[in-house]
Amino acid sequence: MKIFYKTPFLIADIGVNYYDIAQKEEISDIDAAKLMILEAKKAGVDAVKFESYKTENIISEQSQDQFDLFKKYDKFGEDEFRQLADYCAELKIKFFSTPLDFESVDYLDEFMDIYSISSSDLTNIPFIQYVAKKNKPILLLTGAATLNEIKQAVRAIEEVSTVDIAIMHSVLAYPTEYRDANLAMIKDLAINFPDYEIGYSDHTRPDSNMFVLTTAYNYGADIIEKHFTLDKSLPGNDHEHSMDPEDVMVFKTNVGFLSQISGMKNKQPLICESSAKRESRRSIVSTKDIKKGYIITPDAITFKRPGTGISPALIDDVVGKTASVDIAADSLIDFEMLE
Repeated sequence: MKIFYKTPFLIADIGVNYYDIAQKEEISDIDAAKLMILEAKKAGVDAVKFESYKTENIISEQSQDQFDLFKKYDKFGEDEFRQLADYCAELKIKFFSTPLDFESVDYLDEFMDIYSISSSDLTNIPFIQYVAKKNKPILLLTGAATLNEIKQAVRAIEEVSTVDIAIMHSVLAYPTEYRDANLAMIKDLAINFPDYEIGYSDHTRPDSNMFVLTTAYNYGADIIEKHFTLDKSLPGNDHEHSMDPEDVMVFKTNVGFLSQISGMKNKQPLICESSAKRESRRSIVSTKDIKKGYIITPDAITFKRPGTGISPALIDDVVGKTASVDIAADSLIDFEMLE
């Protein structure tokens, strides 16, 4: 069952990029986050996503560098994310925040109707089941995962809940080099999980034509997620591999074009082909003057354009028949001429 109402469903992963936007624009963090939501909405994005956590809940101080980096970006809590969720509701854009700790899972449950589980928590089975017990659809990111790890995570969810699950191909490298995107894995996930919606969370640098996201969609990713910024030149964790509003519009143009050229699935003649079909197909034509009473032989006919006469496919219904009228050479033969 599909989680979202449209395909592709595009998620702008704002993450913690709003901190750097706030500094650049000299505005508050919350105003920067709202500005990014607004710009994502104007560009045509379907949802925005943040991260919710407190550093001490997810990183040991033994890993000091990682602890300090994450601590820099964990100022928002329940009140701030509730404000952002309310703002998203006003703009009619879906709000997500990926919870990275149990506390975040609980408070997000009050104003968020779909959960996202980070690649970093794919093997954190107790945490996955805690999320699943909220009985809301789950986007399961699979960066650095084996197929067995993904299956284990899916089983863990289904042991405690019947929620819908979307399995998201992702590569846990920031940025991901194009040669490492491995978009063909989207097709492999679809084969291995035929009953689940498949998506893609991208970490490559945006190419000018947005071929990476477009190819992911064309390969079967119904949900597309990518980091989002208003300035790709800013320093910070994610700006370099984030899309901006212009990238969003390029991608949406590509999707519209793909939809236009994809058309119908079942092979059949099209209205636009009608005229060309009549003119280019062959008909059975006389090779010589045929007198009334003549029994049609193979050497008396050939096959020429236009295709408005008897089709060559019906040659057995012509050869051996008797001409009921005189037929001039190079004439399209009609069944009314035969008996």
